[in-house]
Amino acid sequence: MIEIGKKFKKILVNFTMERYMLHLKNTRYTPENSREVVYKARDLASDMNASIRVARIAKKFVELDVSVEKEDLDKLVDKLSPIGPIDNIRHVLEEEIEKEKGIADGIFYFNNERFWESHEAFEGVWKKCFGREKEIVQGIILMAVAFAHAQKNELSIGIGMLRRVLEKLGTSPSKYHSIDVDRIRTKAIEMQQENKLTTFEI
Repeated sequence: MIEIGKKFKKILVNFTMERYMLHLKNTRYTPENSREVVYKARDLASDMNASIRVARIAKKFVELDVSVEKEDLDKLVDKLSPIGPIDNIRHVLEEEIEKEKGIADGIFYFNNERFWESHEAFEGVWKKCFGREKEIVQGIILMAVAFAHAQKNELSIGIGMLRRVLEKLGTSPSKYHSIDVDRIRTKAIEMQQENKLTTFEI
């Protein structure tokens, strides 16, 4: 009976936690350090009710995907400061945004190496698309996801996704709103041939 009570309490506590993307300034880490950073973050926050899922490493920041109670967010950020000073915090919420805003957000996040957030923004756009447009947006999403995998030191998964990027983009028009689709196609082919992922702007 006590065990059931403990489990229920844990479920209740997790229900009150909020999800955030923490961006800490990066001065020394590379994607190869992704797991090491996750373990370090978990150790630093071990005395808190916080969940640290993954670390994605970009050139300028370390992105930590975390859940914590809202009132403990500042405390968590302080505890994680040995990894790097805070640069940006984004509260992850289920929200419906206008298609044009989703495209603008997706481009901004992609061009700033915030690939998980770019994929989320474009997924919102994708839900509002039909036919061929849906395929083009899915190709852009897959490119963002490929880079998000690379930031977790899952380069082979990211490179493997390039084939699907090219399948989805197919022979679509060279522009999607302000996005240069030809550039994405060309970069995907180049990266396949070189067997590496190199960030670029869309």
